[in-house]
Amino acid sequence: MSFASLLLTLGFGFLLVLGVPIVFAIGLASIAVMWILDIDLVMLAQTMIAGTQSFALLAIPGFILAGDLMTRGGISSHLIKVSNRLVRHITGGLGMVSVLSSMFFACLSGSAPATTATIGSIMIPEMKKRGYPTRFSTALASSVGPLGQIIPPSIPFIVWGVIAEKSITRLFLSGVVPGILDGMAYMVVCYFYAKRLGLASEPRASLGELARTAWQAKWALIAPVIILGGIYGGIFTPTEASMVAVAYALFIGIFVHKEIRISELAGVIIQSMRTTTLVMFIVAAAAAFGWLLAYEQVPAQIVGLILKISDNKIVILLLLNLTLLLIGAVMDNLAAMVILSPLLIKLGAQLGLDPIQLGTIVVINFAVGMETPPFGYSLFVASAISGLTIEEISKGILPFFLVDFGMLMLITFVPWISLWLPRLVLG
Repeated sequence: MSFASLLLTLGFGFLLVLGVPIVFAIGLASIAVMWILDIDLVMLAQTMIAGTQSFALLAIPGFILAGDLMTRGGISSHLIKVSNRLVRHITGGLGMVSVLSSMFFACLSGSAPATTATIGSIMIPEMKKRGYPTRFSTALASSVGPLGQIIPPSIPFIVWGVIAEKSITRLFLSGVVPGILDGMAYMVVCYFYAKRLGLASEPRASLGELARTAWQAKWALIAPVIILGGIYGGIFTPTEASMVAVAYALFIGIFVHKEIRISELAGVIIQSMRTTTLVMFIVAAAAAFGWLLAYEQVPAQIVGLILKISDNKIVILLLLNLTLLLIGAVMDNLAAMVILSPLLIKLGAQLGLDPIQLGTIVVINFAVGMETPPFGYSLFVASAISGLTIEEISKGILPFFLVDFGMLMLITFVPWISLWLPRLVLG
């Protein structure tokens, strides 16, 4: 590697270790390398702007705002009530309510921290009341949050689709089966945990009670059908779907549930704008960093190095997953995705991986990073809700991490798990 390449990679890593915010670490490393290579700094601004100039990226602010409006408008609480009626009679049912609610909410938010915050703020106190240890309920909330990034619509799938120039609809579909299997495995963990502690289940909901709750939650249950059905049916693009979701959430929150007052809209929009600004700033800075990596041919050199370690595809795929898990544990997933995309795409092509399967592997690895110490965003959100330290939550997260690792192995070595539904629906 050249001196510029080493400065770019090691300098960035050193700044992260010093605690410099990731966007500024990316920017400072990029500026230093451009100065050394005598590249006009105007290129930094141009590549940052170019990295955000995609119609598909407009879906990100749309889904962020829709998720905030649905949370404020009471849709999430209705989803939790339906989940409770469905599984409360099973051993570990309350833990399963957290999982099932997160799977429903994942169809609306596309964000791991948003899913953890919404479900965790309701379910962590409720599980504590019913005898569940706080460490378990908090670890569960941290783990189910990343389902928001696996089950569509998913913000990381949108970003990967843009940078890899692949169909976002196909990528969305590729996350459905893994997300459902992951959620079901979490429910199994909840069952055995509650069984071991002897936690009592609640009475089974009657058919009438379930029907009444489903009717009361009909607007919440219809939302995923409209949003995802419109995308998969070819009625609108993912970007247009995000605007449909915003309009739907506004209508239900203001006129149906009447839990959003017009005077509150400005606050919700400002909150969503802050989140969007952070996400897009990271994407823009990482685009410039990725351009410099490609300019210095770093991805090609690293791919060559990996292929020298072993020519066994299984060994390389295992190394790929372990590397992505480690990176996801210490780095923002969207930034990592943009920075590493040239390397990952080139390595995927060398291994003969289907590009959609590769995207699923990347997104799920980084979703797991959201719940992995030391810097997983979902951990910090759950910690703020429960009051537990990151160290305490980390002790309870191991069973869920093992489930996620098992899912990664399945989608890596059994391609049809991620490819079956896109091929079935879109051919």
